[in-house]
Amino acid sequence: MVRTPDAAPAYRVYTRKDIDRVPELMRLSVEDRMVMKAVSAVLPFRVNNHVVETLIDWDDVPGDRIYQLTFPQPGMLEDADLHRMLELVHAKASEDVIKAEARKIQMRLNPHPAGQLELNVPTLDDEPVAGVQHKYKQTVLFFPSSGQTCHAYCSYCFRWAQFVGLEDLKFAARESNRLVEYLRAHKEVTSVLITGGDPMIMKTALLRRYIEPILRAGLDHVTSIRIGTKALAFWPYRFTSGDDADDLMRLFGEIRDAGKGLALMAHYSHPRELEPASAQAAIRRVIDAGATVRCQAPLIRHVNDNHHAWANMWKAQVRLGAVPYYMFVERDTGACNYFEVPLARAYRIFTRAYNMCSGLERTVRGPSMSATPGKVLVDGITRIADEDVFSLRFVQGRNPDWVNRPFHARFDPHATWLDDLEPAFGADEFFFEAEMRKLRAPSPFSPTV
Repeated sequence: MVRTPDAAPAYRVYTRKDIDRVPELMRLSVEDRMVMKAVSAVLPFRVNNHVVETLIDWDDVPGDRIYQLTFPQPGMLEDADLHRMLELVHAKASEDVIKAEARKIQMRLNPHPAGQLELNVPTLDDEPVAGVQHKYKQTVLFFPSSGQTCHAYCSYCFRWAQFVGLEDLKFAARESNRLVEYLRAHKEVTSVLITGGDPMIMKTALLRRYIEPILRAGLDHVTSIRIGTKALAFWPYRFTSGDDADDLMRLFGEIRDAGKGLALMAHYSHPRELEPASAQAAIRRVIDAGATVRCQAPLIRHVNDNHHAWANMWKAQVRLGAVPYYMFVERDTGACNYFEVPLARAYRIFTRAYNMCSGLERTVRGPSMSATPGKVLVDGITRIADEDVFSLRFVQGRNPDWVNRPFHARFDPHATWLDDLEPAFGADEFFFEAEMRKLRAPSPFSPTV
């Protein structure tokens, strides 16, 4: 095993309480920092020194793309909500009062989109399986409780509700034995996705406690383990520096030696995240340890809503040995009104970027909506039978029979999500909607909030 000698800098994390202590933020006005405190009382804020010191161009703030990606922005809240939170911050209201007002806003922001609570929680022996989601036939998502934070929070994050103290809405499991039991009972599952938060926030010894039971259980039908992470971009030293990084590489090798494919589902939102030597060394070391790096991110206004950013990012990923995988559409949750891009524009950005790439970069799929029925790809904008339409296709579906089935929606230049679309050609509903109505029956395991 090749040891990477680069030492990590001292690790520092800044949260809401540190806003007045981040040296770079002293460039901003006092009122700008008050706005940050107001917004971050509602939506989570956490950033580390690698992001602050290496990735952000402070001479370009507030327009800098990584700054928009990681720091609270006034447009993330509706005007009335921002005004109310600012009043409380200026009045130095107690944290209990601020938290109570923030909770009212949070519950209006669709904290768990796409049926995650109502439709995705599986059962075993008539009991819900904690920290597990099973939406697609072959794939189970697992949320280890120790991985439910991140090295830094993306401002657009669709899992923001994991990080703001909404315990009744939080997915988390303290151990993986129950997951193993569920996998034994479900031979159709071929892939386990360990997600969060960010599992790479954990020390390797703790990560082992979740993964080794899966490897020891003789689950031959489980052929791959995936780990969703932003750490390759936001704290690449996790993979390169120190004894724990070495142990992590050994764990990756053990997964490979157990006959399981290992993929790090890496979240890269902007090509700048791939520029530091530390980020490039992290990718190379992970690949040398036997893992595949597959790269994905949503298309986000203010962050990466231009085709050059995506084309350059895909090219850099392939040059480093990673695989471009998905361009997602911003989900209908949290601060989506600030970050979302109309589907028509998303398709144009994807197509122009795709056209700039070679076949190696064209492994990417998108723009894709992770909606309640499944992952829906915007496959084209065309004219059929004198009607302008979106051509759509499922790349994953709650019903596997929906996968790769094309369908059409009336063209709407303002639509940003599947729920905004209407069926084309005079149809009353999309082909999957009748079945979805049957699936939407209330779950006894959905919390009351």
